[in-house]
Amino acid sequence: MRHLRAVAFKFLSTLALLYIVLGITFGLSITSVLLITVTLNVIEYIVGDLIILPKTNNTVATMADFGLALILIWFMVDNVATFRNPFYGALVASFVLAMFEYFFHKYMANNVLSAADNNSHLHGNLQFHTEAAEEFQLNTSKDNKNKKNDNNRLPRI
Repeated sequence: MRHLRAVAFKFLSTLALLYIVLGITFGLSITSVLLITVTLNVIEYIVGDLIILPKTNNTVATMADFGLALILIWFMVDNVATFRNPFYGALVASFVLAMFEYFFHKYMANNVLSAADNNSHLHGNLQFHTEAAEEFQLNTSKDNKNKKNDNNRLPRI
């Protein structure tokens, strides 16, 4: 239920933002905007929100969503629109969506992706920790009998 609510919120927000940027500003039809929104939502939710976000952080996931949105919107606008520079429209739309995705990822991390979901994808958070301990060894060999045993000396590194 949490994922369904998140997908619906993302779909409606993306539809509104893309309609403002591509529909009103660049004159794209509502059908084209709806097609771009559906395609973009399915791919970005699976790749960006369910795969990349739990394994990395918000900034990396937002940059990945920006790149993915730029490529997908540019390709789709180039095929359905007739204006001269589809890259400019895709760039503006991707930037606006990236600003929305930054806040949507915070919502996803706090409300949708729980600790159990994160542990199922990844054990730990990719941070390495170092352990340090003093090693105790028994000197039982014949060669060590002749050596002086100094317990107060620090071990050599």
